[in-house]
Amino acid sequence: MLPALSSSAGIIARLRHWGVGALLLLCLLLPLSLAGCGGLGRPPRAVLLQALTLQIQLTQDAIAQALQLEPSGEAEVSRVRLERQQAVPMGAIKGLRLQGRFDWRLAGDPIRVDTPFELYLQRGERGQSWRLVRPSGSAADVSQEWFSYPLPLRG
Repeated sequence: MLPALSSSAGIIARLRHWGVGALLLLCLLLPLSLAGCGGLGRPPRAVLLQALTLQIQLTQDAIAQALQLEPSGEAEVSRVRLERQQAVPMGAIKGLRLQGRFDWRLAGDPIRVDTPFELYLQRGERGQSWRLVRPSGSAADVSQEWFSYPLPLRG
């Protein structure tokens, strides 16, 4: 025999009530759990500007040294557009691989250049600082080593 219609309606109403509650709980907890997956968060814009400026400076210094030239002045970095961010292992500490585009120009040069970038960053142990990290060899190296350069604290 089938249950009475009124009891079926009550069961459906209870299921809807619990379903809405469970959905609400899921919506509240999901962002927190996803934030925990990355663990590092997105670096502030100032950190990206500092890291890009330092990466340009390190590259210019290496080129100037190889060609036995004087290094040129500091580059001016602006308009950073972050397109991709992923957590990557860097030895015992996790870091971030960041990709995107930015505008920059050399000191005294009126022409701005729109350039793609790839940066590796690590957060400091206490979460108060960032470091630019550069791989020492090819990505195919099983035992990849990283060179680390502290970014200045702004405060």
